[in-house]
Amino acid sequence: MRSRLINLAATLTIGMLGSQAVYAAAELPTRSSSQSAVTVSATPRAFSGATWDFELAFNTHSGSLDDDPSKTTTLSTDLGKTFSPIKWLGDPAGGHHRKGVLQFNPITPRPTTVELRMTRPGEAQPRLFKWQLGNP
Repeated sequence: MRSRLINLAATLTIGMLGSQAVYAAAELPTRSSSQSAVTVSATPRAFSGATWDFELAFNTHSGSLDDDPSKTTTLSTDLGKTFSPIKWLGDPAGGHHRKGVLQFNPITPRPTTVELRMTRPGEAQPRLFKWQLGNP
């Protein structure tokens, strides 16, 4: 009886989500990039609900981390669309270490691949962080 209730609850939950994309973002790995004496790490945190969240960490031992991730980062999909972030929830500009969460509106239809593209001031190449989400 208990397993029937669990199956029913799972079925109802999936049905209530409808076309909303839900991902196990916690299973996606952290990606890192080191360039111009700055290391940036990006970790997907939540791909369900009202936002898609990426935790970002910036570390350097020279200069100051003054750029605004909400203005230097976009999210692209294999479906050929690019999205701007809606909010940066994190440390303010300055210092040698910063971290926070960059939020995007949820993407539908579900892409199979997402890529964060970060174009930091003074860097010759954009930083690319790519994840495979699987089949839609």
